[in-house]
Amino acid sequence: MGKKILLHSCCGPCTIYPLEYLKNEGHDVVGHFYNPNIHPFTEWKKRKDNYQWFMENEGIKAIIEDDYDLEGYLQNVVHREANRCMYCYSMRLKRAAQIARRGKFDAFTTTLLVSPFQKHEMLKEIGEAAGEKYGVPFYYIDFRPGFKEAYMRAKETGHYTQQYCGCIYSERDRYMPRNKKKGE
Repeated sequence: MGKKILLHSCCGPCTIYPLEYLKNEGHDVVGHFYNPNIHPFTEWKKRKDNYQWFMENEGIKAIIEDDYDLEGYLQNVVHREANRCMYCYSMRLKRAAQIARRGKFDAFTTTLLVSPFQKHEMLKEIGEAAGEKYGVPFYYIDFRPGFKEAYMRAKETGHYTQQYCGCIYSERDRYMPRNKKKGE
């Protein structure tokens, strides 16, 4: 018998494969959108709206947090830019663990595990620590094998697809010329 799993999602396209995988395993999946790291607000809104559209089309219940807590995110990462991913993952996975405990879920996981660009060992460690703290197991699955297929399906089905992770730093890294140095 499947588990009741909370699936933290960063966006619609990254949700495609993990959702399909978990459903194929027989789990009852509820989505969760909480991403105060996404910058700017217009990008956050596009991702949230696309995620909501996708989950409605799939007939999957989703908890969508409309609180755009940019200040909370920035307070966590400013002056810690070298470790920003750790703080970002921690902020989001702790929230997912809290929601999972409150909703009496058997486990929680995240779509961040589908991306080959994310730090999987760090995600696993942070997810497991959050799960231990809040009493809900972190369900680690390496979803990366489905990344390319899901991205192609997202393009084919009209999903909004983004070009960077979401934070202001990843936006800079994506669009700033590579040879540009600080202070130039």
